[in-house]
Amino acid sequence: MTRRPEGVAPPEIFYNDDEARKYTQNSRIMEIQEEMTNRCIELLEIDDEDGETRLVLDIGCGSGLSGECLDERDAALEREVGGDLVLADMGERASIRAGTFDNAISVSALQWLCNKDKAAHNPIQRLSRFFTSLYAVLNTGGRAVFQFYPADEHQKSLIMAQATRAGFNGGVLIDFPESKKKMKLYLVLTVGSTVSLPEALTEAPVATVSYAKRQTNHQRNKNDLKTRTAPKFSREWILEKKERRRRQGKDVRPDTKYTARKRSDRF
Repeated sequence: MTRRPEGVAPPEIFYNDDEARKYTQNSRIMEIQEEMTNRCIELLEIDDEDGETRLVLDIGCGSGLSGECLDERDAALEREVGGDLVLADMGERASIRAGTFDNAISVSALQWLCNKDKAAHNPIQRLSRFFTSLYAVLNTGGRAVFQFYPADEHQKSLIMAQATRAGFNGGVLIDFPESKKKMKLYLVLTVGSTVSLPEALTEAPVATVSYAKRQTNHQRNKNDLKTRTAPKFSREWILEKKERRRRQGKDVRPDTKYTARKRSDRF
């Protein structure tokens, strides 16, 4: 069974040169990361045509794949916008001026705060410090979107509880809930305003027939077959049987007016 990265080692150890190289050279990983980042940006619901400049905080940016998606947006290209890097622990208080950012995104990083990688680590305290700091650095009306992989329902509830306690409104959006392979979870949070979660992405439902209904249909087909089939040993039944044998390439006597006629018992 594949172990979750956060269960193997702390992020600063797990994401060594080899692992980091995977995220910059593996086309499939890059494609998935790009899809999730673009979904986060979509859930921010930023209007690029309103002419306003916004600062977006990319949390746990790693090798910079999500930052590339932000830089490739039309508004960023037109204004020649770039980004600055800050090395910090997500579970510690951020030394960033309050109200600096308008929005925030994060891809595949939030669940690491639920781990106790050191004796001094307390997941509840680290989540609390993280969301409290994030709430402070976002402007009123700002929105933050996290794509994350909770290990279980407990972790998901723990994360949501600490975000709410810090002052955020929002909830968890689940894309493709019917598919274990494609399912993705997004935590959508707002500062100072309620949020109405957008519709989740989903695959077209596949029509299914219950076992009981299949049995009913099977029985109906059998009954229809009985109704359509000629009585056994009747002229129609014998002619159908002879025709089937001809289609099979077997020698069959030609049909005559005497075919299937009942013979007399007397000589």
